[in-house]
Amino acid sequence: MMVESVQAFLRKEMSVKHAPGACLQVSCNGEIVLSEVFGNKTVFPRTSPMKKNTVFDLASLTKVVATMPALMRLLDAGELTLDDPVSHFLPAFAQQNKASVTVKHLLTHTSGLPAHRPYHTYDDLLSTEMIIAEICAEPLQCQPGSRVIYSDLGFMLLYKIVELITEEPFEHFVKREIFERLNMRETAFNPSFAIDRYASTAYCEKLNDYKRGVVHDENAELMLGISGHAGLFSTLHDVQNYTSMIENHGVFNGERILSKAAVDLSKLNFTPFDSQHRGLGWMLKSQSSASCGDLFSDQSYGHTGFTGTSIWFDPTLNVHVIFLTNRVHTGDSSSFFRLRARLHNFIRSHF
Repeated sequence: MMVESVQAFLRKEMSVKHAPGACLQVSCNGEIVLSEVFGNKTVFPRTSPMKKNTVFDLASLTKVVATMPALMRLLDAGELTLDDPVSHFLPAFAQQNKASVTVKHLLTHTSGLPAHRPYHTYDDLLSTEMIIAEICAEPLQCQPGSRVIYSDLGFMLLYKIVELITEEPFEHFVKREIFERLNMRETAFNPSFAIDRYASTAYCEKLNDYKRGVVHDENAELMLGISGHAGLFSTLHDVQNYTSMIENHGVFNGERILSKAAVDLSKLNFTPFDSQHRGLGWMLKSQSSASCGDLFSDQSYGHTGFTGTSIWFDPTLNVHVIFLTNRVHTGDSSSFFRLRARLHNFIRSHF
């Protein structure tokens, strides 16, 4: 009954254009109980139906699908600690009284760094190294560890720290150490699938077309499509493999990818002093408005992406929901955000 009810719910939402299209998957106790597609992956200039193998721009899900597990791999390997100062890896970061900012601060969005800078609008075209230098020169907006400021800049630095420790490109490390081991064969930065595989995102004047396979985030695009805050593309199948590993305490198909200790640590609340509760990368259910709605338990954790993607886990029932959309293709933010919260309420009410 739950399957038919949720299908009817989302079909109605697509019919009133609260999102162009969606892939939805619900798992309970390790079993997929619903896996369905809705609407269209492209609306403009012509419609094309959503498919199970549609490739999505994950946007900020990059933070928890690539960057966070990369850092946890390095933590497991003894290559870093959460209390390592960022300036240990990037000495220039110590300027502007930032010597006390740690890797943990970056992962929990408590570094005091600004949320965002529009580097793509600067008069001079910046390289990735120049962007990292700009972030290192930033003054803090508050004392480290005093409040949550959700910061893309912090995850740009984490991407660079992974490269400095591993002495290889970030995308190579996460492909070998995370994606290949999880059989995530269609997860990549700068993917090269056929153009009709992608869910379209926003219109780009430079392309004179809607973006398909080109990262939506303009700072990530300036960084040649590769960063720790955005840039990753994936499919419903591959995201399911990742969520299965997280739910299984770091194990996938009998192989340990991350230690149970690291996975458990990532889900702890490091910001009880703030209305936004944060784990290592993860959003945690808090008293402020949550994208997982009202009915998911207080132990729930997940993340969202600006393009319209999200994953949420409720460990009290061993349930997780993957909801992948391309809401930026049509751009009705308020209706979509209400839809996502209402959808999670509707799903949770059936368990």
